[in-house]
Amino acid sequence: MSSRYFKQTLLTEIGEEGQKRIRGASAVIAGCGGLGTVIASSLVRFGVGKVTIVDRDFIELDNLARQVLFDEEDIRRGLPKAIAAVEKLRLINSEITVEPVVADLTAENIERIIKDADIVLDGTDNFETRFLINDACVKLGIPWIYGGVVATYGMSFTIIPGTTPCLKCFIAELPGPGSTPTCDTVGVLGTAVNTVASIEVTEALKILLGKQDTLIKKLIYIDVWYGTWNLFELKKDEKRCPVCDDRQFAFLEQKKGTRLASLCGQNAVQISPPVATGVLFKDLASRLASSGKVSYNDYMLRFTVEPYEFTVFPDGRTIIKGTTDESMAKTLFSKYIGV
Repeated sequence: MSSRYFKQTLLTEIGEEGQKRIRGASAVIAGCGGLGTVIASSLVRFGVGKVTIVDRDFIELDNLARQVLFDEEDIRRGLPKAIAAVEKLRLINSEITVEPVVADLTAENIERIIKDADIVLDGTDNFETRFLINDACVKLGIPWIYGGVVATYGMSFTIIPGTTPCLKCFIAELPGPGSTPTCDTVGVLGTAVNTVASIEVTEALKILLGKQDTLIKKLIYIDVWYGTWNLFELKKDEKRCPVCDDRQFAFLEQKKGTRLASLCGQNAVQISPPVATGVLFKDLASRLASSGKVSYNDYMLRFTVEPYEFTVFPDGRTIIKGTTDESMAKTLFSKYIGV
């Protein structure tokens, strides 16, 4: 066993046999932002044999405050997050396989990407992708770990298909557009990101080591600023879950996905989210005010953050002017409107 892992193998929880199991394991990280970079760095340093990083985005200056694998040179080179992360990770540990996937996780590609994984870890910034991950992991029987952070607080829950409640069991419906805060509207504290990512990785290691009896098995809520730590017991409702009981995979079967369309001649993309609930313009405007210029009436909300202009309608449909790139439009929508 490599001396690289000596202090890990000293732990009775791991040992040399446990390290061999870790070396033979495969993990997929969905998203390479704040959570994803910390998760990736930890898994690679632990010696997980194969780590795949999936991300559709590029690095921006304000990422550097919390996304620990990136630096200013990556921005100058115009690197996608997945590529920049893998370059760094291969320097950290050349004994393992680290692969980048520069793509959006979709119903078309997710099963192919995760099919050989022992664990999937959530580093995403939107609930639609999480519902998609939940569908795919339940269908394929792959454990996955939900994690999310905003402002100074975050949550995590470990999902073992067939054993624990799935995401759909405790979040019955996809949140409506503009109904939840995002890091770009209320901010995010890097230490909260690091804490939740560390929880995700620790739970993942328990699964990879075959020690599921030591999993926390509760929804973990932590606010690092106020020192709050709560554990919430999640139980399956008496009502049957359409995903883990009836195996109805609406997101995976594209029955509930976001629809995007480039608007010909308008340098704009229209996004029609899967949930057409009423958007509360007053609340959304309040959150967006610190990020750009915002105005609204009974019929639409206008938000400008140069060089983009958003027009949001009451059903959540949004036109983003300033790009014809659908992937970029989806990223912007997740950042500012949030689903």
